[in-house]
Amino acid sequence: MHRLAVGLATVLLISAAYCMSAASRVKDIASIEGVRDNQLIGYGIVVGLNQTGDKRQTVFSAQTLTNLLQKMGVQVSPTSLRVNNTAAVMVTSTLPAFAQPGTKLDVTVSAIGDASNLQGGMLLLTNLRAADGTPYAAAQGGVVTGGFVAGAGGNKQTTNHPTVGRVPTGATVERVPPSVTPKSEVRLQLHRADYTSADRMVEAINKKFASPGQAPAVSENAALVRVRIPEEYIANPVRFIAQLEAIQIDTDAVARVVINERSGTIVMGKQVKVSPVAIMHGNLSVQVETSYDVSQPAPLSDGTTTVVPRVGVSVNEEKARNIVLKNGATVEDLVQSLGAIGATSRDIIAILQNLRAAGALDAEIEVI
Repeated sequence: MHRLAVGLATVLLISAAYCMSAASRVKDIASIEGVRDNQLIGYGIVVGLNQTGDKRQTVFSAQTLTNLLQKMGVQVSPTSLRVNNTAAVMVTSTLPAFAQPGTKLDVTVSAIGDASNLQGGMLLLTNLRAADGTPYAAAQGGVVTGGFVAGAGGNKQTTNHPTVGRVPTGATVERVPPSVTPKSEVRLQLHRADYTSADRMVEAINKKFASPGQAPAVSENAALVRVRIPEEYIANPVRFIAQLEAIQIDTDAVARVVINERSGTIVMGKQVKVSPVAIMHGNLSVQVETSYDVSQPAPLSDGTTTVVPRVGVSVNEEKARNIVLKNGATVEDLVQSLGAIGATSRDIIAILQNLRAAGALDAEIEVI
């Protein structure tokens, strides 16, 4: 059977979500320059595995174990080692700003050889270094995988991902990370650069902290706001920053339509404007069906059995359904109207592009 379907649609919409305007705190839309997390990484070894560690072809695992044993006074050649209970791993963690020596961190342990399971393993003491190579923490502890491998031979059952695990509070901070402590001014970096949001932030900050003839906040660009710490807070900048982060403002953003082609989800913000437009939708379906009949010859004749194809064609066309959006139509009007004419999830992408091309949709289209 062969089928051919042709869809005729001018405009169609299936799914929309609305980003309603709401005040946001400064701490939710901006961060203080210099106050940031730092990524840590280290190379280590996990021991105590139940024959699920690296195999002999993973040479660096044996070399690591040899170096470790030599530091403990045991001399052994890496070529003579055949230990399946160890696995070479990469250890990663995130060092928060202002972390003090003794602070505990969670670490992630990931196998880099051919180990099949880290369940039940023990991570040996591993230095965690920043991008500049300086060690800031040391990790050690039992690995929790959250998965397992059961069975033997060809009958195995694997749950989750057993070659990556966590060591909760397994790292201890040994060195204070580099962080900037604001002294005379605070520089706020907006997470999403926008001139309107930056201007509104400056206005709200000055409204709260401005003194006669002085405005502490000024926007340097769409992503950076500089705030001078008032004299009464110089001795206690933490209190000033706490009050600064609690200020609420109405953020703004560029009108944008986000399309997830894999799931058919469309998200549109309230800033999306729809111009007057006529919307028509209809379906033309053409079905070509081939069936096969068997032609049987008469008894005792010289004929042969043959298969005779029979082709049938059917056409089904729906009447076009249409709506008209007048001037001042909202996103809600668009969604309700398009749903009323039978919107489907796969037509939306082409339709929104047609709306944009026709100048009826004033928004950026982003496909993720």
